[in-house]
Amino acid sequence: MQKPFEITVLGTSSATPTRDRNPSAQYVRLDKHYFLIDCGEATQLQLTKYNLRLQKIKYVLISHLHGDHYFGLPGLVTSMALFGRVDPLYIVCPADLKPIMDAILTIGDAHMNFEIHYIFTNPNDVETILDEDDFSIHTIPLKHRIPCTGFVIEEKGPERKINLEACERYEIPVSFYEKLKWGEDFKGQSGIEIANELLTFQGYKNRKFAYISDTIYDETIVPNISDVTLLYHEATFLHDRLQRAQETFHTTALQAGQIAKLANAKNLMIGHYSARYSDLEPLLLEAKKIHLETYLAIEGEVFQLNS
Repeated sequence: MQKPFEITVLGTSSATPTRDRNPSAQYVRLDKHYFLIDCGEATQLQLTKYNLRLQKIKYVLISHLHGDHYFGLPGLVTSMALFGRVDPLYIVCPADLKPIMDAILTIGDAHMNFEIHYIFTNPNDVETILDEDDFSIHTIPLKHRIPCTGFVIEEKGPERKINLEACERYEIPVSFYEKLKWGEDFKGQSGIEIANELLTFQGYKNRKFAYISDTIYDETIVPNISDVTLLYHEATFLHDRLQRAQETFHTTALQAGQIAKLANAKNLMIGHYSARYSDLEPLLLEAKKIHLETYLAIEGEVFQLNS
């Protein structure tokens, strides 16, 4: 059975909240790890509404410093302290966020019981910012009006299952089983090589989630999100407002579908909708013209990533 890898949508609106949509935020669970990507206004309320424990969040990833992507963060961090958090919090963000947070927490007399570790993103280069035993996070420079970064959360782990009967037949040492799970062929002392596929079964493929927030249409990101299990891509406007999208450095739903197709993404989730759209169905239909497996980001819905 695959470990859980799921995205809970908390905010889908661009620029300002609407009557039924909040600014950007997504809660990500990868097995025992919990991430918050962007933290617009009302993120705390959304976490409470959908019964998601904010104290489980260890990593907060902030794409850029337009307010609809981080104005909820000071309140979130303060609540963590009020609720007695002692575990460190890691904030991946533009460097300019730290002095903003320091000023708010200092002037507001926040009593912090835990350490905040900042990991600064580089808006000009692709980087691996976290590389743990079972996951990694890569950054992707995006083209917006201010420095902006996309993120790829990638599962790590063996993708093969041991064929015990075959391993016993070929007298494979148990100590070599872990290497077999990672796809390595067996080489005996006599020089005989046994192909991995004779000793294992196909297991679960490692999954990848790409989060592409505010950006103009940009095909240069495609190599960095190729073959992702789920691509979240902003789709602020319908394509009939392409000029407005270009002026504001945003993407249309049609263009989001094009990026997903070029990247060979298994699934596409669109969001960051302009407040002008009360009905989101036209955005969905426009993206599906290009990439059939497209879904709307709807607040409160949970998207399961399956191989």
